[in-house]
Amino acid sequence: MAVKLPIFMDNHSTTPVDPRVVEEMLPYFTTKFGNAASKNHQFGWEAEEAVEHARERIARLIGAKDSKEIVFTSGATESDNLALKGVAEFYKDKGNHLVTTVTEHKAILDTCKRLEKQGYQVTYLPVDKVGRVDPDDVKKAITDKTILVSVMLANNEIGTVQPIGEIGKITRERGVLLHTDAVQGVGKVDFDVQAMNVDLASLTAHKIYGPKGVGALYVRRSRPRVRLVAQIDGGGHERGMRSGTLAVPLIAGFGKACEILTLEGKAETARLVALRDRLKSRVMSRLDEVYVNGSLEHRLPGNMNLSFNFVEGEGLMMAMKDVAVSSGSACTSASLEPSYVLRALGVGDELAHSSIRFGLGRFNTEEEVDYVADLVIEKVKRLRELSPLWEMHQDGIDLKNVQWVAH
Repeated sequence: MAVKLPIFMDNHSTTPVDPRVVEEMLPYFTTKFGNAASKNHQFGWEAEEAVEHARERIARLIGAKDSKEIVFTSGATESDNLALKGVAEFYKDKGNHLVTTVTEHKAILDTCKRLEKQGYQVTYLPVDKVGRVDPDDVKKAITDKTILVSVMLANNEIGTVQPIGEIGKITRERGVLLHTDAVQGVGKVDFDVQAMNVDLASLTAHKIYGPKGVGALYVRRSRPRVRLVAQIDGGGHERGMRSGTLAVPLIAGFGKACEILTLEGKAETARLVALRDRLKSRVMSRLDEVYVNGSLEHRLPGNMNLSFNFVEGEGLMMAMKDVAVSSGSACTSASLEPSYVLRALGVGDELAHSSIRFGLGRFNTEEEVDYVADLVIEKVKRLRELSPLWEMHQDGIDLKNVQWVAH
């Protein structure tokens, strides 16, 4: 079967909308166009019914007890901001300390920086060489002033899945709230807010084959009840936590995307693991000096982040112009700095600059995987032929011990 170009393998940045999701959304753009806050006529009732049905579907996917625990937002960045700022503001009389990790998404790290400017204290925990945080480090970091721990479910660059269940045991025992940015992992790895003692979780639709522009924040309603200070005021929508007219078509699509994952997620995960391992073995069996970034044991099913020594990642991406991949997080790819996530793993600048993130998804095929793997092999070999450093390495010269002279 001929492979259709271009090929999309950047499913961590976004995903195509599933046709079933589009079908679910269409009526709410046309015939059922009411405002979910209009309580006095059928158009409003239909819209409200669609929103509540979506809440139930999302709650089911993450194991939430009550669909009222789902608060709709414009996306995960807003959800992260609402979780951290909302908790920090509400509980400031109890304490001013937050705990997170150095490899979080910028939506968490930049929010923490903002809170630090307002007088809050933030502890940024290190990760090990595969990107996992040690739950013991979380335990040691908690003080009597700690109000929130925020650790992502799965990393968007290296695919490493964090021990959220173990961290949740610790936070629950200590009476500290636990937030997780669950964006990349939800529906793809085990995630249950009840079983894992998660109090707040950020979600978004466009990473799970839903539309862009809609997200949600899970906010626990009992044992413990989580309170937030709203960050957007006006109208008191979403039980006062997030005002604004609800995007009913997008919310309906979000709900459908979650229902599909609830029904098909396990089978999809198995298929993606097979595709991911096929890509890895095909590339690594025919190229030397290729390194996997992140954990192989605790990993997103569709993620493979590889460093190709003696090759510039940007150069390799340019050489593969018909394949959409990433040289880091989509939100930071405008930066020429090596990835802060890879640096946190102890990856050197040269290897960090040579890394490519392959993000496999629902619509990728075996034929595409083989085509991309063969293209990578061909282009890496070609680029290395042009590299004097590769030639020196081939000659057995230890480049670490070379004394370079500046002219």
